[in-house]
Amino acid sequence: MAVKITELCINCDSCIDECPATAIVSASDSPVNGDVTYVKPEKCIECVDSTMPKCSDACPTEGAIVWDMPYTAEFNDYFVSGHDKGDYAIREHKKNGIMYPSVSPRPFRETISMAARQAHTPVAG
Repeated sequence: MAVKITELCINCDSCIDECPATAIVSASDSPVNGDVTYVKPEKCIECVDSTMPKCSDACPTEGAIVWDMPYTAEFNDYFVSGHDKGDYAIREHKKNGIMYPSVSPRPFRETISMAARQAHTPVAG
């Protein structure tokens, strides 16, 4: 996943149409809870080909979009644990099973420090 939407989200949905990976769903369609817009970790690509994630460019609320851990095999346990606790609802593929990072890693920005990711630092900050 690379980015995550926090409880500061005002559910304006401005980020949804901006996501080139179609990784963002409205709060009403959130598989985790119905309180905030949700980023599907198994689809987020951090918009690595842009200067910053497009969702953060579109978001009017400072601090609503934060960095999360890279969706790579190295952080598989982090996402498995989050999925088991209900923090993430990672998609299950009929043939490949749950699309954990060990099955389907995503690109990420290597320039974002692990400390910033662990602290869930705002993307636009």
